[in-house]
Amino acid sequence: MPPNLIAAIASIVIFIFIFDLLRRGVLKEKYAVLWLLIAGVALFFSIFPGLFDSIALFMGVSQPVNLLFFLSSVILVLVTVQFSFELSRNEARIRRLAEEIALLREQNDRNSENNDKH
Repeated sequence: MPPNLIAAIASIVIFIFIFDLLRRGVLKEKYAVLWLLIAGVALFFSIFPGLFDSIALFMGVSQPVNLLFFLSSVILVLVTVQFSFELSRNEARIRRLAEEIALLREQNDRNSENNDKH
Protein backbone atom coordinates (compact mmCIF):
# COMPACT_ATOMS: atom_id res chain seq x y z
CA MET A 1 0.00 0.00 0.00
CA PRO A 2 1.49 3.39 -0.98
CA PRO A 3 2.48 5.72 1.89
CA ASN A 4 0.30 8.52 0.49
CA LEU A 5 -2.76 6.28 0.64
CA ILE A 6 -1.93 5.30 4.23
CA ALA A 7 -1.54 8.98 5.15
CA ALA A 8 -4.84 9.86 3.47
CA ILE A 9 -6.68 7.05 5.27
CA ALA A 10 -5.11 8.07 8.59
CA SER A 11 -6.20 11.68 8.03
CA ILE A 12 -9.75 10.64 7.27
CA VAL A 13 -9.82 8.40 10.37
CA ILE A 14 -8.62 11.35 12.47
CA PHE A 15 -11.40 13.53 10.99
CA ILE A 16 -14.01 10.93 11.87
CA PHE A 17 -12.55 10.43 15.36
CA ILE A 18 -12.50 14.20 16.10
CA PHE A 19 -16.06 14.67 14.81
CA ASP A 20 -17.22 11.76 16.95
CA LEU A 21 -15.57 13.29 20.03
CA LEU A 22 -17.29 16.59 19.22
CA ARG A 23 -20.65 14.91 18.71
CA ARG A 24 -20.41 13.14 22.07
CA GLY A 25 -19.34 16.35 23.80
CA VAL A 26 -16.01 14.89 24.92
CA LEU A 27 -13.90 17.44 23.04
CA LYS A 28 -14.51 21.19 23.05
CA GLU A 29 -14.71 23.04 19.76
CA LYS A 30 -11.72 25.26 20.49
CA TYR A 31 -9.46 22.18 20.71
CA ALA A 32 -11.09 20.36 17.82
CA VAL A 33 -10.29 23.17 15.39
CA LEU A 34 -6.57 22.60 15.80
CA TRP A 35 -6.79 18.84 15.30
CA LEU A 36 -9.13 19.18 12.32
CA LEU A 37 -6.74 21.70 10.77
CA ILE A 38 -3.79 19.34 11.25
CA ALA A 39 -5.76 16.43 9.78
CA GLY A 40 -6.84 18.61 6.84
CA VAL A 41 -3.27 19.68 6.10
CA ALA A 42 -2.11 16.07 6.34
CA LEU A 43 -4.87 14.97 3.96
CA PHE A 44 -4.01 17.78 1.53
CA PHE A 45 -0.32 16.88 1.44
CA SER A 46 -1.08 13.15 1.18
CA ILE A 47 -3.15 13.89 -1.92
CA PHE A 48 -0.55 16.31 -3.36
CA PRO A 49 2.80 15.00 -2.03
CA GLY A 50 4.82 16.83 -4.68
CA LEU A 51 3.70 20.14 -3.23
CA PHE A 52 5.30 19.34 0.13
CA ASP A 53 8.49 18.35 -1.65
CA SER A 54 8.45 21.68 -3.49
CA ILE A 55 7.97 23.61 -0.24
CA ALA A 56 10.87 21.72 1.36
CA LEU A 57 13.08 22.44 -1.65
CA PHE A 58 12.08 26.12 -1.62
CA MET A 59 12.96 26.36 2.08
CA GLY A 60 16.33 24.73 1.45
CA VAL A 61 15.59 21.53 3.33
CA SER A 62 17.42 18.62 1.75
CA GLN A 63 14.90 15.93 2.73
CA PRO A 64 11.17 16.72 2.98
CA VAL A 65 10.85 14.31 5.91
CA ASN A 66 13.17 16.61 7.92
CA LEU A 67 10.75 19.50 7.34
CA LEU A 68 7.87 17.25 8.37
CA PHE A 69 9.57 16.31 11.65
CA PHE A 70 10.50 19.93 12.33
CA LEU A 71 6.96 21.17 11.72
CA SER A 72 5.53 18.34 13.83
CA SER A 73 7.86 19.30 16.68
CA VAL A 74 6.85 22.95 16.46
CA ILE A 75 3.16 22.05 16.47
CA LEU A 76 3.61 19.79 19.49
CA VAL A 77 5.46 22.52 21.39
CA LEU A 78 2.71 25.04 20.58
CA VAL A 79 0.00 22.60 21.70
CA THR A 80 1.92 21.94 24.92
CA VAL A 81 2.21 25.67 25.62
CA GLN A 82 -1.50 26.14 24.96
CA PHE A 83 -2.41 23.30 27.31
CA SER A 84 -0.06 24.63 29.97
CA PHE A 85 -1.77 28.01 29.71
CA GLU A 86 -5.20 26.42 30.01
CA LEU A 87 -4.07 24.31 32.97
CA SER A 88 -2.66 27.33 34.80
CA ARG A 89 -5.83 29.31 34.20
CA ASN A 90 -8.01 26.44 35.41
CA GLU A 91 -5.88 25.97 38.53
CA ALA A 92 -6.40 29.65 39.40
CA ARG A 93 -10.15 29.30 38.84
CA ILE A 94 -10.33 26.19 41.01
CA ARG A 95 -8.38 27.88 43.80
CA ARG A 96 -10.69 30.90 43.68
CA LEU A 97 -13.79 28.69 43.73
CA ALA A 98 -12.45 26.65 46.66
CA GLU A 99 -11.85 29.87 48.61
CA GLU A 100 -15.36 31.10 47.81
CA ILE A 101 -16.85 27.77 48.93
CA ALA A 102 -14.87 27.92 52.19
CA LEU A 103 -16.12 31.45 52.87
CA LEU A 104 -19.71 30.48 52.09
CA ARG A 105 -19.50 27.44 54.38
CA GLU A 106 -18.13 29.59 57.18
CA GLN A 107 -20.90 32.12 56.67
CA ASN A 108 -23.48 29.33 56.56
CA ASP A 109 -22.12 27.82 59.80
CA ARG A 110 -22.30 31.23 61.52
CA ASN A 111 -25.86 31.72 60.33
CA SER A 112 -26.79 28.25 61.58
CA GLU A 113 -25.28 29.00 65.00
CA ASN A 114 -27.15 32.29 65.20
CA ASN A 115 -30.44 30.61 64.26
CA ASP A 116 -29.87 27.91 66.92
CA LYS A 117 -29.42 30.60 69.61
CA HIS A 118 -32.75 32.24 68.77
